[in-house]
Amino acid sequence: MSVQAEVPHPRSRPRLPWLREILVITVVYAVYGLVRNQFGSADLAVGDAPIHAFNNAVHVIDFEKAVGLFHEPTIQGWFLSTPFITFFNIFYGTAHFIVTLGVLIWLFVRRHHVFAHWRTMLMATTVLALIGFALFPLMPPRLVNALPADSRYGGGDLAAARGLPDYGFVDTLRDDEGLWSFDSAGMDNISNQYAAMPSLHIAWSVWCMLALLRFSRRRISRALAMAYPVVTLIAIVATANHYIIDAAGGLAIVLAGYLIANAVDRLRRKRSSAAGDGSSEDVLVPA
Repeated sequence: MSVQAEVPHPRSRPRLPWLREILVITVVYAVYGLVRNQFGSADLAVGDAPIHAFNNAVHVIDFEKAVGLFHEPTIQGWFLSTPFITFFNIFYGTAHFIVTLGVLIWLFVRRHHVFAHWRTMLMATTVLALIGFALFPLMPPRLVNALPADSRYGGGDLAAARGLPDYGFVDTLRDDEGLWSFDSAGMDNISNQYAAMPSLHIAWSVWCMLALLRFSRRRISRALAMAYPVVTLIAIVATANHYIIDAAGGLAIVLAGYLIANAVDRLRRKRSSAAGDGSSEDVLVPA
């Protein structure tokens, strides 16, 4: 496997305008959040049964059972009634944003000549997740057996009517210590509780890992980068917010985001060459 090295960046080239980048990222995420919350649980009127999201959850569970992946109840059981569950609750609601934003800022400051590529990859990955949320609303494990008394978005009544077992999932964000809960006042009105497939937590954590492995020279940073998606996977399963297969969906959209970012880079270089200005995006070549 060849070692990658950066092509030296021309000193005369100005840094990316930070104000523009903040504006672009803010607008894209705001639009993402607005659109995301128009699907899934937002489609349910009071008293409606979440049949579509529940059916998708049953299909996912059946598929995981068929291929030997349905271990979510066991994994969550390892951490219930331990201090780790509080850690995972906090981790689930915070690291997703803080680490990703931190890596974005680090890339802009320390590796600004490749920032556009990695920003495009992250944005493409996020938009692809949005498409998944819209086309495949998925009830997370924590809601499959939840009764209306616990959450109006739960599928407990549907599960009972079909004679499905109680899988024993616990909504740890609601029942254990943490910074927030989907059932807190107003939270259920500004979130899509069926935005589980693909897992954007996994997608963003893998993006962070790839960026740090590619550009960080510190061993501790690289080690933490490799551990981050693993801890994220445990967190999303231990808190019953995702199925294991959701993580595979997250990996798929990261790969697609990478391919899209490469295609955008090629288009930029082609336009730059056609304009005859001699400039182009920096590329990575074998050392």
